[in-house]
Amino acid sequence: MAEILFISLFVLMVLGLPVAFAMAISVFAAIGLGSSYPQIVVVKEMFSGLDSFPLLAVPFFILAAEIMTGGAITHTLLRFAAQFVGHLRGGLGYTNVISSTMFAGISGSALADAAGPGAMMIRMMEKGGYDRSYAGALTISSAVVGPIIPPSIVMIIYALQDQEVSVGSLFMAGVIPGLLLACGSLAANGWVSWKRDYRSADARPERAQMWRNTFMALPALGLIVLIVGGIRGGIFTPTEASVIAVFYALFCGFFVYRALRLRDLPGLILRAALISSAVLLILGAARAFAWVLVIEGVPQFLAETIIAWELSPILFLLAVNVLLLLFGLFMDPLPGVMILVPILAPISHALGIAPDHFAIVVIVNLTLGLTTPPVGSLIFVVSSAVNLRPAALIREMPPFFLANFVVLMLLTFVPAISTWLPKVSGF
Repeated sequence: MAEILFISLFVLMVLGLPVAFAMAISVFAAIGLGSSYPQIVVVKEMFSGLDSFPLLAVPFFILAAEIMTGGAITHTLLRFAAQFVGHLRGGLGYTNVISSTMFAGISGSALADAAGPGAMMIRMMEKGGYDRSYAGALTISSAVVGPIIPPSIVMIIYALQDQEVSVGSLFMAGVIPGLLLACGSLAANGWVSWKRDYRSADARPERAQMWRNTFMALPALGLIVLIVGGIRGGIFTPTEASVIAVFYALFCGFFVYRALRLRDLPGLILRAALISSAVLLILGAARAFAWVLVIEGVPQFLAETIIAWELSPILFLLAVNVLLLLFGLFMDPLPGVMILVPILAPISHALGIAPDHFAIVVIVNLTLGLTTPPVGSLIFVVSSAVNLRPAALIREMPPFFLANFVVLMLLTFVPAISTWLPKVSGF
């Protein structure tokens, strides 16, 4: 049955089917052709994967991000970031990275980051004299921060798969790695801008204007503090935090920025519903896929095989890096977490690797897969958003690949980057 599962998945992915449909159809094929189980068990497992209270946080965080975007938050963050670095050589590139990093604390999604402020920054950079393909590549790289800095949809899903970690501890663990990834993109942009002499014609705003921009950005940035602080303080759970985030976004949109109108809400809710449906469909299909692997004994076999190799923790992490980077070439982070974490996490715990450290290594690896062909979702989102061929974006990616690889190695060899903040926060 496992052979049918993997062969059908590979064929369907090659044919270009969306990953959720490819996984679901391959499960139906494996059950129908290789077992005596009734087909209805696939539907049961898909619904079982979605029957979770913590999972309710996903659609609410997506809705909060949509409301904040529709409520002028994107423009506010862009102005706030541009006032500090916009006048420098490569300044618009720096603005792109910084605004994406701040938006990551609102959306929790790389794709939302790229499609929202990222698409706007590409157009601004093109008007400022930057190559459009380079602006798109920088946007792809900076959007990687989205699932790393809290709140993170991928981290919520990870915590459901590994009982050794909590959503709160993962949120804290992701802060420093996310900032390091942003610094890597900043460094790559600085090098490319120096090489190509990308200069800015804009002067730094007057001090009074900078204070106004900062004051206007504070309510938006306050969402990050509200979510992380509330979870850390035990005031509310991550699921409750997502609902509070929605109401906070509504308050900011209607009363603080006054850019949100009642007639805008149906469209925002519809977009959030479509995105949430796509995410939950992937999770349901991944749950059914993982169930087939379990009943076939694949996780147990892999675990026993890897343990028999008697790898040291560092060698195991390096092997995991290679595995996940290869896996990320063909699979998005969410199904990757659903399928691989139940297999790899117990092995890492047995080797004495800190759960938060391993979680960040896994999440960063799978997220980087969004930037790599042939299935890199960020490449196609940016390509369609600004009407660029994917090949043009990929040609500009090597400096950012290198920067992200350096950060990944730091995360692998220095566990404290991922574990220090959760420890001092009391997790």
